[in-house]
Amino acid sequence: MILVTGGAGFIGANFVLDWLAVNDEPVVNVDKLTYAGNLQNLQTLQGDARHHFVQGDIGDGALIGRLLAEHKPRAIVNFAAESHVDRSIHGPEDFIQTNVVGTFRLLEAARHHWMALPDNEKRAFRFLHVSTDEVYGTLKPHDPAFAEDHNYEPNSPYSASKAASDHLVRAWHHTYGMPVLTTNCSNNYGPYHFPEKLIPLMIVNALAGKPLPVYGDGMQIRDWLYVKDHCSAIRRVLEAGAPGETYNVGGWNEKPNIEIVHLVCALLDELRPRADGQAYSGQITYVQDRPGHDRRYAIDARKLERELGWRPAETFETGIRKTVQWYLDNPQWVSAVQTGAYRDWISQQYAQAQQATA
Repeated sequence: MILVTGGAGFIGANFVLDWLAVNDEPVVNVDKLTYAGNLQNLQTLQGDARHHFVQGDIGDGALIGRLLAEHKPRAIVNFAAESHVDRSIHGPEDFIQTNVVGTFRLLEAARHHWMALPDNEKRAFRFLHVSTDEVYGTLKPHDPAFAEDHNYEPNSPYSASKAASDHLVRAWHHTYGMPVLTTNCSNNYGPYHFPEKLIPLMIVNALAGKPLPVYGDGMQIRDWLYVKDHCSAIRRVLEAGAPGETYNVGGWNEKPNIEIVHLVCALLDELRPRADGQAYSGQITYVQDRPGHDRRYAIDARKLERELGWRPAETFETGIRKTVQWYLDNPQWVSAVQTGAYRDWISQQYAQAQQATA
């Protein structure tokens, strides 16, 4: 049994789905179900006895403690986080509460659980904290990619809150000896990505005939990682990572945002042409850059390959085509995540299904 937090969000839901697709070890899935947490991501698991969903907050130490005592997981994988930079600029307090205070309370509940375990279970226990490359700050055009020993230089409320959570996880290992693992990933993309982020926003807006907003000159560079590759990396780190270590996870795909937008437009031109025969790129609109916008991120994932033998399976070209096709094939999902009432209905249906199988 493992406990996953934030397992109804984009990366967390993909992880839970992939985990149960490759093995039968049960998952207790805790998610607060904020705007980006969506139980429709997990609809295929309704009635699956291996998946136990609990709506809850990682900041609720009593709840987490009860779940740990009841289910006795051998590991915790923490995806729970507020993660949208724009939202952190306009409302940073939620990011501090979830990413800093929430991580602290989750760590404390995990520590008390871990300390009470028999010695053999104590040695085997793991707390894996999923973080971001944004904690490292920004890179100049010819700087080497972020390695695990790069200084932390966060530049947004979001990245500062994640940096703080990383430091807490490190401290709980060095102070208490808790067997923690940290992963810092590059920009993810793929199925179930909430359409406020670049790639799904471009797909959804393009199909709706809306402008495709590009910040500044669009030359901000990111390293892109297909979400299912990220999930396989986390499984590998959980399986064989050394306690106390950090592993960077990247896709070896550095590309400027404007190139991503043009590629999405080209794929849509091929797969779902506009009725008027015009190119989707005609909808691109440049908008004022956001405050403190980091110019370049890049991940050096050689440690993960060297020590644990992991490399991404997808190229950007294969991953982005799968992603665009998924959004074309799942318009009902897009509609659902944009309709709060439908999301509430899905939550009720899922709760009833869980009760029926309990």
